[in-house]
Amino acid sequence: MTAAGQSAAAHRASADPDAAHPAAAHPAAAHPVEARVAIAGLGAIGKELARRLSEGVPGYRLTAVAARDRDRAAATLREVGVEVPVVTIEELEPLADIVIECAPAALLAAIAEPVLRAGKEVVVLSVGALLDQPGLVELAAASGGRITVPTGALLGLDAVRAAAEGGIESVRLTTRKPPRGLAGAPHLEGLSLDDLQEPVRVFSGTARGAAKGFPANLNVAVALALAGIGPDRTEVEIWADPAVTRNTHTIVVRSAVADFTMTIENVPSENPKTGRITALSVISLLRRRTAPLSVGS
Repeated sequence: MTAAGQSAAAHRASADPDAAHPAAAHPAAAHPVEARVAIAGLGAIGKELARRLSEGVPGYRLTAVAARDRDRAAATLREVGVEVPVVTIEELEPLADIVIECAPAALLAAIAEPVLRAGKEVVVLSVGALLDQPGLVELAAASGGRITVPTGALLGLDAVRAAAEGGIESVRLTTRKPPRGLAGAPHLEGLSLDDLQEPVRVFSGTARGAAKGFPANLNVAVALALAGIGPDRTEVEIWADPAVTRNTHTIVVRSAVADFTMTIENVPSENPKTGRITALSVISLLRRRTAPLSVGS
């Protein structure tokens, strides 16, 4: 096949939802097949995802939720008007084509391994845990599974990926959060932020270090690092700031093809560690996969 023919074939494959996901329906199908989606974890993000998927996202059907406290999860689902079974993590894989992980980072391997081994897809929100689980990527490659990391609470990851193709010199992320949004982080053990009167820098280091010290807060740092120059070259500062009410992330990139600075101020969800935009980023990812027109790289 000529280079032009290969390019055309690649374009057709990328435009075909079946090429992007085997469970997605072909546009011409008389009876569209919906991909089965399960959610692992029913905190603030999982709850919002369950509600929105239950209300309807074309091409997808919510089939199950996994949670450690099944009675509490069942009550939460009733609260938002969702009727799907609540199961254990071990029971999840046969019930889904795509599993969305929004659980504590320590559970990532238990959630992802069975799904990847079956050649299916895991959407990972605890992306910081991937740094300690390189075997998951290897398992996905060997079994034909897939790990997808949504943009989440950041912005501009498409620009960072594009700049990485041309060579990035440096990436710096500065995060400012209300003190209660950092509460419980291992890096802050023994340190109280309750009575802060002015901003305090509580961390300066690499994205890898930020992920270890703030596993529930700094998944954004690892997502940025994976899109760009890696967790050991991506610089991170974290500030506890009593003057801010939103989780604020500023990215500064210097590269051979473009220099850019981006800031996003995320409204916290009912969990102050997480922004409301995170769940919506997952919904956007799902919609984009089956859309006839996809915008962004």
